[in-house]
Amino acid sequence: MAVVILLVGAAVSLVASAVLVTRLERLGQRLGAPEAMLGLVTALAADSPEISVAVAAVASGRRDVGVGVVLGSNVFNLAALLGLSAVVAGRIVLHRRVVIFEGCVAVWVAAMAAATIAHWVTPRVGLGLTLVVFVPYVIVSALPARRRSRLPLPRAWRDWLASAVNEEELELLAAINPPRGSWKDGLTSAAMLAVVIAASTAMERTASSLGVRWGVASIVVGGVVLAAVTSLPNAVAAVYLARRGRASATLAEAMNSNTLNVIVGLLAPAVVVGVGRLSHDDIAVAAWYGGLTVLALGLAWAGRGLGRRAGALIIAVYVVFVVVLVATT
Repeated sequence: MAVVILLVGAAVSLVASAVLVTRLERLGQRLGAPEAMLGLVTALAADSPEISVAVAAVASGRRDVGVGVVLGSNVFNLAALLGLSAVVAGRIVLHRRVVIFEGCVAVWVAAMAAATIAHWVTPRVGLGLTLVVFVPYVIVSALPARRRSRLPLPRAWRDWLASAVNEEELELLAAINPPRGSWKDGLTSAAMLAVVIAASTAMERTASSLGVRWGVASIVVGGVVLAAVTSLPNAVAAVYLARRGRASATLAEAMNSNTLNVIVGLLAPAVVVGVGRLSHDDIAVAAWYGGLTVLALGLAWAGRGLGRRAGALIIAVYVVFVVVLVATT
């Protein structure tokens, strides 16, 4: 019965999150949100299962599971959203300025997550330092193109930023382009969010109880099982974008998803309830997340995109991560 509840919860959560994404896209279109900002909102909605599971685990006192879901999801995202997308599409071509624009934020957020988990900084400081970089990123992404060209920055920097964001916006516009929403979409979004939270809470509790019954370490339950299941909507969307040649949108979805996971699913809850005493396995998962982020971005920058070999390498590193995590717990 517990296994059935876990599978049903996963199915319900995935379907509800997919509906939530489409309805929020319509609302964003009605409000005239820029495409880059719409991409951020979409990424947050697609992240709702893993964030809900992580918050539910932390609220229940199972911090290892909560931390594992957030960081494990981010490792899985890199393998599925970038590695698998590159393998399926054959090659995703990326401009180096887009890799740098997205990569600087992603690496900084991964570093702050690791520093907080390792107790090098407090959750409040970790969140603050993360927002110092993330908020300007959001502001630049949210500005209309005409206002972006008038930012109070040196002209070379301003032109570089405008070019990087415009590259993403063109792809997001072609990939998303939803119809204008209505008040019904707002009600549906609220209902689907409630369904995602309820289903994710049921998944977390069921998976944790099964882990105890079967002798599976909590970090494996969160960092591998729940992390992979809750990240499937993002993986499907990324493969879809990559096959349509939307490489910049694919990269933005992967990096934004990981960043929002850390901010909303890890650092913000930690400010309220604290990090607590975590195992060395949590720190190891944080290190894998940071290392694979740097590797994936390095491959994308060096190759001006990701081909099948680079994608296969990212997937192979993820498989090693799973084997090592399971073998050492």
